[in-house]
Amino acid sequence: MSDGSMIPIIFGMVVIIMILAQSIKIVNEYERGVIFRLGRLVGAKGPGVFFIIPIVDKWIKVDLRTIVFDIKKQNVITKDNVSIMVDAVVYYRVEDPCNAIVKVENYHEASVLRAETTIRDVLGQKEMDELLAKREELGKTIQEILDVATGPWGIKINAVTIKDVLLQENMTRAMAKQAEAEREKRSRIIMADGELQAAMKMREAAEEYTKMPLAMKLRELQTLSEIAREKNLIVVPSGAISGTSDIGSIVGITEGLLKREKVNEQMKE
Repeated sequence: MSDGSMIPIIFGMVVIIMILAQSIKIVNEYERGVIFRLGRLVGAKGPGVFFIIPIVDKWIKVDLRTIVFDIKKQNVITKDNVSIMVDAVVYYRVEDPCNAIVKVENYHEASVLRAETTIRDVLGQKEMDELLAKREELGKTIQEILDVATGPWGIKINAVTIKDVLLQENMTRAMAKQAEAEREKRSRIIMADGELQAAMKMREAAEEYTKMPLAMKLRELQTLSEIAREKNLIVVPSGAISGTSDIGSIVGITEGLLKREKVNEQMKE
């Protein structure tokens, strides 16, 4: 064969190699290739190796892994007219790559914008105390709403997490005062309840002492015994309990005893 006859063969082989190179496509396990043929959707191929027709076919690679995006801080006005800043995170993945490409122009950007709007709408219907106490429940509510909205796009919302709720400084001080007042109220209620129970027990004890006066005498002696442990105290029992009429009688008896002791000492001398 002459050199001139080899040129078309070599050219044809080069063309075939270029066509094969353009026809063979490879996608990973977590990816799919959405194919359009002459502008019409053919379907999703993968994972692994698949073939397309060069020039005729166009394909787009779609990632099926869970994607996480951080929603920038949203200024939300709650139901009780409190302005707060909310920071949240959304987890989603592509379930239907064909719908993700055909039904929406940019499924990631659309999901982000939809999530921001839904968070403002849902949290704006709640009071601040409920928002602070029920973050997990509100996250599930937002997830369900987003899942319904993005379902036709082939997007599955896995979770929505409210990371942080930022309050204004004056509101933080007001909440601190409210919490302090609440704690003081609870402490006063507990103290008052304790006083009430003590009063009821003392009333019951007084009724029992009325039925048995001797028990009152025994209680007095026990109290005096406890007080006597302090050696620097002088205990003067009441006349009604000890049998004496008043303090003057006690003093008179004491003076009489002292005089008797002096007389006895003089007689001994």
